[in-house]
Amino acid sequence: MFAAYFTRQVAADETAGTAQWGYATAAAGAVIALAGPVLGAIADQGGRRKPWLAAFTGLGVAATAALWFVAPDPTGAGVAEALVLVVLATVGVELAVVFYNAMLPELADPRHVGRWSGWGWGLGYAGGLACLVVALFGFIEEPGWFELPRDEAAHVRATFVLTAAWLAVFSLPLFLLTPDRPGAGRRLASAARDGLRQLVRSLAHIRDYAVIARFLLARMLFVDGLATLFAFGGVYAAGTFDMDERQVLMFGIALNATAGAGAFAFAWFDDRVGSRATMLVSLAGLIVTSSALLLVTDPAVFWGVGMLLGVFVGPAQAASRSYLARAAPARLRTEMFGLFALSGRATAFLGPLLVGWVTWLAASQRVGMATIIVFFAAGAALLLTVPEQRDGAGAAG
Repeated sequence: MFAAYFTRQVAADETAGTAQWGYATAAAGAVIALAGPVLGAIADQGGRRKPWLAAFTGLGVAATAALWFVAPDPTGAGVAEALVLVVLATVGVELAVVFYNAMLPELADPRHVGRWSGWGWGLGYAGGLACLVVALFGFIEEPGWFELPRDEAAHVRATFVLTAAWLAVFSLPLFLLTPDRPGAGRRLASAARDGLRQLVRSLAHIRDYAVIARFLLARMLFVDGLATLFAFGGVYAAGTFDMDERQVLMFGIALNATAGAGAFAFAWFDDRVGSRATMLVSLAGLIVTSSALLLVTDPAVFWGVGMLLGVFVGPAQAASRSYLARAAPARLRTEMFGLFALSGRATAFLGPLLVGWVTWLAASQRVGMATIIVFFAAGAALLLTVPEQRDGAGAAG
């Protein structure tokens, strides 16, 4: 939603806005890539994960709420403020997810990690769907449930505050009802020192974790494609098919519905057939549907293919998490999920950067978005070299 709003009403023009959005997304990815493994290693030494989770969730909530102050400006004067807040919000939420993901293996039965990961991702999409429905009918539709002035896009900016409040409220059950590991009774400085040493040792002996290394490299490629798709999906829909904010929201609702359904449906497949197989099937589906999206010119067909694409998004994400939950050594779990975040961000600058550059060079959003398919194909090819993991089968090989 904010991506479309930014390119259409904050940036000087849509082409420049697309490129600027790519640069901001790349900057956030660089921060996450550097900080994720380090913070994960520190948390493994310190014991508790919830304090870290709370701090970064708070950052994400505050920065998202502050997007309210980014008003439309055809001169592009608000671009810097908008992009700084986007970077902060992205960094906060993504680093919180490092600690959230690392809690999964300790909360779920090892035999059912796949379904809990899939169900969790599916519920996340269900929550996103509900939030989008409230945003659409509460603020965007006219008349809406909450009447706000249409000048200065107050009705659109209110959805950013809604998103922040939604994240804050629905994070509470996690903090109040789930257990955390006991603290190790160590000072932060000591945990940080030993965590950094452990991270250096892990990286120096990466061959001892060859399966995980290849998996993370494969994930780095296909998640780069997914992240770029998320970052530019609304921008592409708005620019190529002239969708307004209301239509982008409705498209987002449809995608959340099919992505959630896909995550739920493939959760059983993950536990029965395997996380690797689930990822490969999902990537094949993403390659086919993404290619079709770039070829269609009819808005109705775009909608249909886009909803089908959503079916494969959730399983690819959920299965990658359950794969690492099974493969990571327990003593290095948060560190490994920090590297998991690194694998999703190490080259995160590359996808948005390529889309921005190719869009600018070709003066075509359609041509620029075609670079996403390359990341899906490369990730799938490397994933073929990774063996299946079953119930903590290990990471060597």
